[in-house]
Amino acid sequence: MQRIPLRQASLEGVRPGEALSLGAIMAILAIGIVVVVAYNLFKTNEGSVKLPGGFTFEWQ
Repeated sequence: MQRIPLRQASLEGVRPGEALSLGAIMAILAIGIVVVVAYNLFKTNEGSVKLPGGFTFEWQ
């Protein structure tokens, strides 16, 4: 496989912050889901949460 150098116009189009932005958005979504699950679990006297993969949390 041969390497082909990018032209200056192509180099200027590269944005290194896109992966960081996507990672930050995914982290915020994951934190939001955890907060909603924890709130629903702890707001009642007895509660349970069933997550995909066979994970079950119960509050008694």
